[in-house]
Order: sequence, then C-alpha cells, then structure tokens
Amino acid sequence: MINRTGLVGLNKNLEKPRGSQDDFNNSLTDLNNKMVIGRVTDIVLDENHPKFTEVGGWNGLGTVFFELDNLVSLKDQKTAKSFYPQSKNYPLINEMILLFSLPDTSIGEDTDSKSYYYINQINIWNHPHHNAYPNILDNTLPPSQQKDYQEIEEGSVRRVTDNSTEINLNSPLNPSQNTFIERTNIHPLLAFNGDVLYEGRFGNSLRLGNTSKSKSKYKNNWSAVGEDGDPIMIIRNGQPSNTSEEGWIPITENINSDLSSIYLSSFQKIPITLPNENFNSYLTPPTSPSQFESPQIIITSDRIILSAKKDSVLINAENSVGISTNGSINIDAKSNYISSNDIKLGSKNATQPILLGNDTNEILRDLTFAIKDLATILQVQRDYPNGVLVESFNSIAGNAIICLDSIMESLNNGSLKSKTTKVQ
Repeated sequence: MINRTGLVGLNKNLEKPRGSQDDFNNSLTDLNNKMVIGRVTDIVLDENHPKFTEVGGWNGLGTVFFELDNLVSLKDQKTAKSFYPQSKNYPLINEMILLFSLPDTSIGEDTDSKSYYYINQINIWNHPHHNAYPNILDNTLPPSQQKDYQEIEEGSVRRVTDNSTEINLNSPLNPSQNTFIERTNIHPLLAFNGDVLYEGRFGNSLRLGNTSKSKSKYKNNWSAVGEDGDPIMIIRNGQPSNTSEEGWIPITENINSDLSSIYLSSFQKIPITLPNENFNSYLTPPTSPSQFESPQIIITSDRIILSAKKDSVLINAENSVGISTNGSINIDAKSNYISSNDIKLGSKNATQPILLGNDTNEILRDLTFAIKDLATILQVQRDYPNGVLVESFNSIAGNAIICLDSIMESLNNGSLKSKTTKVQ
C-alpha cells in the first residue's frame, strides 16, 4: 500500500476518526520535517555568478542559497530551486522563503533523494516591492539598517523616511546581476472586495477587479456608475511620477497619471482626460470616452505603436473611426485608397464637388482649340482704305495664340493632372 505523506496524508488523517490523534500528530511532524523557512543569502541569475556551474549552469538559474534558523556561516548555507517551472518570481537577498524537501533528479537512483524547492517570498511587510528582513544575529549590519524596521499598531509595516536604507538586496558574489535598487516611493495597490491583484516590484500591476463603491477614505475612480460587481481589468505599468515617499500607503490606479495603462471596462465611466477631444468633423459627435458607460478598451501612454510584422493592421467599427490630434495626421504609403460614397474635405459641410481630371482636361483642350482657331482668323487684320485691301498683324490675337499654345502643351503632356491623387 502506498504510504501517503505530506499534505495528502494530512488530509487523509483529518478524515479519520478522532481516536487517531497519534496518526494526525505524526503527519504534522512529517510535514514539518519537509517544510522549512529560509533566508536568502544569494541567488544565481546569470553566467557570471561564481556558483553558476555548481548549480547546473543554465538549468540552475534561479537557484538560491539560504540559511536556516538564523545561521550566518557560509558553511551552513543550502541551495533550493524554484518550485514552479512556468512562473518565475525570484526572491531578493535577505527575503524569507518557504521551502519544501521534495524528490530531485536523482530519484531514479535513490528513491529517498531529495532537494529543497522554494514556493515564494514570505509576505513579512505585506508590500510588493520587497520583503527583506536581514539576519538580526549578523553583527555586521549597520545601525541605520536596523532602525529601518519599526512595528506600528496596525501591524508590521516597514517605514523608510530617510530614503537611504542600506539593506543588502543584491548578490554578494556577482556584481553583474546586481540591478535592484530599493525605491521607497513604490506604493502597493489597494484591493477592493473580490479583487484579484498581481503586483510587480516596480509599480506595475494587473487588477482583475470590479465596480466597488467603497466607503473607505481611499476610493477608486471607476466606480461612479454601474453596479458593485461589474467586472473591470486594469493593466498598469508605472505609477505616477509624483507619488509621495510614504510607500507604505496604498494607492489605486490613475489612468491620467500612471505611465502606461490598458483598461478593459464593462459598465464603468473611466475619467480619462484626452489631449484632444475635437469632434468637429462629426455631424453627430460620439460620446466622450470619459462619459461612456458601456464596455470599452482604453490604451494610453506617451506613445502607442501598432505594428503588424507580416500582415495588416485592421481597425473596424460599427459607427465611425475618429482620429484627432493637436498636431498633424501623417500617412506615408506607396498607395492610399479611400472607398466611400461621400468624401468631404476641409469641412463636414463641404458642398463643392471636385472636378474629374481627365474629363476636365479634354473639355479644356476642345475649348482651347476653338479659341485658337478663332484667334488665328483674327490674327490677320484686313482693312480697305480707299477701297484697297491692306493686311496687318493683330498683336492681341497673336498674344492670345501664344498663350493658347502654352495651355495646349500643358493639356497634351498631362502636367495639369495630379500624378498621385485620383477621384471617381
């Protein structure tokens, strides 16, 4: 019979009669032997780490070195790999992690062969930026580090007010991977009832949220209309640049000041301020994005690029596609095609039709020929003084013929017609 241990075995024992307290205690003891808490002392993130080969090369990326029971000696350090193969959420130095002793790659040779795997960081400070807690038994810690840790009435919250924490969050052995800089103005997001939040360490986040008409002092700005529970999804990269240094106070997303955002709404009003909300070309202007109360998607940033590497970028709408800007609209293409039954340029009230180039060219040619024939007849002036015919040159008719010849040349060579723009 298979001997079930760990969480499975614990669940089985919970289902047994109350009389099996010993079995229950044994399962707890077995689980406790497999689960430990460690403090990260180093991590391998690239090939420049001196332990890169030792942990398995590229297959060992994310391997951490950790200490147990506040031990600080290098000889007491152990290694662990990430538990999740598809998700990478590597800890920082001095963060606490939850570890389990589980089978490793040598299980085929030894069924008892085990290694440590870490689940994730322990949420000591309840903050997405970092949850480091240096070993207080390490006498090398400067006093300024230890002063950064204070407990307040509402729970353990780390407050940094001097902007200089000196906490070691990077590898002590590999400077090439040491890029993490603590920022004391990174604020956690405020969650509302039922929300699911995924927060990065740098003010980037994903909220699977809803309309929440909270009575809290800290409210969101998308719940003015609709019903509690209406879904909304917000992808945010970068909090406002003018956030306070009180990084322990939570904030909510702000579409106008966050660096880049994507909003997928249902029945909310998103209070976005557009750089240009000019709908002068519309006979019936559309509802402003900030007043729209039906499902919409809003993408906002300092620059937005849509690129199709092999096929097309297609924009399709039931009513209209509006483009407005405080600057210019530029279209650079080998060919531009517009298919429409009603094209108006310059104003929505335009009424003057555009002349057809080829047809107009032919009419002007016929008219020019007729006028030239008339001018040719008039070019020779005939007078009969004393009844005798005297012919002379009419300069007005002659100048008209010269002008008509120039016009005819332009009509014949097509220089009066656009080389790029065609109308039907």
